[in-house]
Amino acid sequence: MSDNLSLLITGGAGFIGSHAARRFARRGFRVTILDNLSRPGAELNLAWLRQECAEIEFTRCDVRDRDGIEAIFRGRQFSAVLHLAAQVAVTTSLAAPWEDFQTNAAGTLHLLEAVRRYCPEAVFIFASTNKVYGELAEFESTRRGKRWTFRDRQGVDESTLLDFHSPYGCSKGAADQYVIDYARIYGLRSAAFRQSCIYGERQFGIEDQGWVAWFAIAAVLGRPLTIYGDGAQVRDLLYVDDLLDAYELGLEHPEAIAGQAFNVGGGPANTLSLLELIELLESSLERRMSPRFESWRPGDQKVFVSDIGKLSRRLGWRPRVGCHEGVQRLLVWVRANRELLQRHLDVADSQAR
Repeated sequence: MSDNLSLLITGGAGFIGSHAARRFARRGFRVTILDNLSRPGAELNLAWLRQECAEIEFTRCDVRDRDGIEAIFRGRQFSAVLHLAAQVAVTTSLAAPWEDFQTNAAGTLHLLEAVRRYCPEAVFIFASTNKVYGELAEFESTRRGKRWTFRDRQGVDESTLLDFHSPYGCSKGAADQYVIDYARIYGLRSAAFRQSCIYGERQFGIEDQGWVAWFAIAAVLGRPLTIYGDGAQVRDLLYVDDLLDAYELGLEHPEAIAGQAFNVGGGPANTLSLLELIELLESSLERRMSPRFESWRPGDQKVFVSDIGKLSRRLGWRPRVGCHEGVQRLLVWVRANRELLQRHLDVADSQAR
């Protein structure tokens, strides 16, 4: 990587964003991170980043602030943009759909317009979501033991019809389509990465977002745990370092991704149900967990497993960290940071009240 490349990461103090900022700063990029620091844990990640990479530039800004975004772009020429800033919880979108739309849909449009006007050659990668596919009701599934499985397929590919459920699905789905269309209409080098369950160290998970980390944190700290649905719903898990590998390859080969959407997850080889994750945590910690069960959430998929063949063919990318290894790495971090995580949860609880 060249030290002449300038990278903007929105949501750069978030879980994925802080890992990405460190990775690319160490690769020689001049990294600017943008974050409004609204999410509990963001201040902690920013402090960690400043210790790890003092040269990273931080700008406090909200993607909903169009004038603020324009001011950032007027003063710099970015070679690439990783757009990771988002409202990330279905539950929050149900309670505040307008704010969800402003952040996810309008915020993405503000960034696309700024790139189009000030640095149209920049590579633009958007962190989309598997929620753009909706409930996948047309895919037959069956429950086998502690997991739901598809009857006639291993995974969901990008030819699957979009079917937005929940305000969150709508706002992220709209942003996803804008990103693809700006490549078609304006020639931007923009692409949507439809991410599945990303997890890893420094993920300050809470009940309504970051479920893998939240389960691990709840298990270690003895916090109450709620499962929505029957717990047999299955997801493919992707360790954060593997996601960063995909970002890096995308930035190196923009011609291979521009104007396209890609499923980016652990794929069929890296799947767990919620109940299976609980079993894994119980075995690792040698303690029992006693979750309570509530009704299914709107738009929740019984099964989502990414077919990652398209990105693999385009970029030669495959996940390298299996979900069992990744969960063990996460547990090591959680156990080593019990006090930090307890303080984080105390703050999150106080903000929720």
